[in-house]
Amino acid sequence: MTSKERHTIAIIDDHPLFRRGVRELLDLEQGLDVVGEAGTREEAIELVRRTEPDLTILDLNMKGSSGVEILSTLKEEDPSRRIVILTVSDSGKDLTACIQAGADGYFLKDMEPEEFLKSIRRALEGQTVVDASMLAFLTTTLRAKMSSTLEERPTLTGREAEVLDLIAKGCTNKVIARRLDITEGTVKGHVKHLLKKLGCRSRVEAAVWAAQQKTAE
Repeated sequence: MTSKERHTIAIIDDHPLFRRGVRELLDLEQGLDVVGEAGTREEAIELVRRTEPDLTILDLNMKGSSGVEILSTLKEEDPSRRIVILTVSDSGKDLTACIQAGADGYFLKDMEPEEFLKSIRRALEGQTVVDASMLAFLTTTLRAKMSSTLEERPTLTGREAEVLDLIAKGCTNKVIARRLDITEGTVKGHVKHLLKKLGCRSRVEAAVWAAQQKTAE
């Protein structure tokens, strides 16, 4: 990340002390600007709508509301919003629920600060970041969920097929733009339409869908 690259981030967590800690950590990182904090569902929705940050960090367990419910609301309004979950829960069910609701990442609160910042950067680049120890469970679960929809194969354009192939290979939006010689904004548009066409809520689901299709061929 260069000094010319600036990224805006919103922090949503119902613990003020934890929010302050995350904010202070991000403030030390060059190129990251925290545009606001929220501690309730209402504050969270208003903050994201008002600031439209490049990335939203969302706690899973919020007082009076579910992080998954907040995530679903924000993603239904605009699937291109990038939202990562930061939580103490290492439950496979929670992870799957968040990814299926459209989360772009799932981080555990006990991770080292350096790893947290690396994950934030990867999420900002367009990757879906999930703790390695939980990725195998997620993939197995999503494959089982999608196996029943293999016959429902939508027709993709040549460009959509290219984008999907690169998503399945783990490429970020920046890498996809470079390989296809198009802008990142165009890539975001393709990804948004592709997810809608496939009935997927995240890049992880799209990658699993692509793998399932190849297996079925």
